[in-house]
Amino acid sequence: MKKIILALALVVSGLGFSQIKVAERVPVIKLGYIGQNDIYIENKGDNLTFYYKNTEAEDNSVKSFSFRDLDNDYKYLRQIIVDGFSADPLLDIKLELPNEYVWLHYSRKSLDRTYVQFLTSNKSYENTGVSKEFSLEQIEKLFSKKLPKKTKTSETTKMDDSTSEFN
Repeated sequence: MKKIILALALVVSGLGFSQIKVAERVPVIKLGYIGQNDIYIENKGDNLTFYYKNTEAEDNSVKSFSFRDLDNDYKYLRQIIVDGFSADPLLDIKLELPNEYVWLHYSRKSLDRTYVQFLTSNKSYENTGVSKEFSLEQIEKLFSKKLPKKTKTSETTKMDDSTSEFN
């Protein structure tokens, strides 16, 4: 009887302190892309990550920048980029994100076509990256897919610049 109780206690204690646990799975959704992964957006929970091919590197390695979608920052970023196409004169826009800086570099090429290029740098200026140039039509395609609805039931709030990550 003692052996059975001892064996049962060992089995139960082994199950209680197991090394494997089931982790919560957050779905990753690809929102938009341009070309063969020249740039694309992934949504994981409330985090948005922009991946792009780094044209500075010889191997076209993939760089990224990310932020949380607080107070419709995804729509706000789209609006900032689109508004930059019609600015006169064309000026670079510097965005500060939690871990990096993103510059939106606008340039006008032949036939009065305007392009935007993403330049990123982490906050210590050690790691930089430069994307290809994208037209307004390509940016519209990149942002064409809407974010999925949040699972929490919350009222829609107006965009408040004080809580946005783009300040």
